[in-house]
Amino acid sequence: MTVSSQNSAGVPETGASWVSLALSVEDDRWEAALGNPEAFVTATLDAVARRFEFSKPFASELSVTLSDDETVREINGQWREKDKPTNVLSFPMVDLEPGERPGPLLGDLILAYETCAREAAGEAKPFVNHARHLLVHGFLHCLGYDHIEDDEAEEMEALETSILAGLGIPDPYDVADSGSTRDNRFEG
Repeated sequence: MTVSSQNSAGVPETGASWVSLALSVEDDRWEAALGNPEAFVTATLDAVARRFEFSKPFASELSVTLSDDETVREINGQWREKDKPTNVLSFPMVDLEPGERPGPLLGDLILAYETCAREAAGEAKPFVNHARHLLVHGFLHCLGYDHIEDDEAEEMEALETSILAGLGIPDPYDVADSGSTRDNRFEG
């Protein structure tokens, strides 16, 4: 399954997104919540990809797994030594700098349904808006963005907010809209 149309050489055609999608839906609740997970994830990834223009056409694949808390807890424990679920785990294939062109494999994103639903309800946000935010956030990690240092966090959050605004989603960090704060940063 791909996010964009590609020619026989695997390069996106003119005007098409440069990212292709390998999607796995491991929990049926994602389908119930999103309707068509492939279309939902594709539209979200395309919104991110459109923000980055590179000089030569190429294709890069991102794997997205829509899973559950138990699976994410196990992976989080194995790879991050944290025995608890989190909303999104990002595993970039290569350690990029922001704006650097990725290679053919971007990395993997894994989202936990229950954590996403719990956070959305706790912040009085629509589930689909929060899920889109997690996808944008995780994709940006695979593109070299981070939020460890305050200046990096501000850059990443501004980009997230701008991308989400293009999808009609309010600033997820706006206290007035969501009860969230900019200090409530993702672990993923």
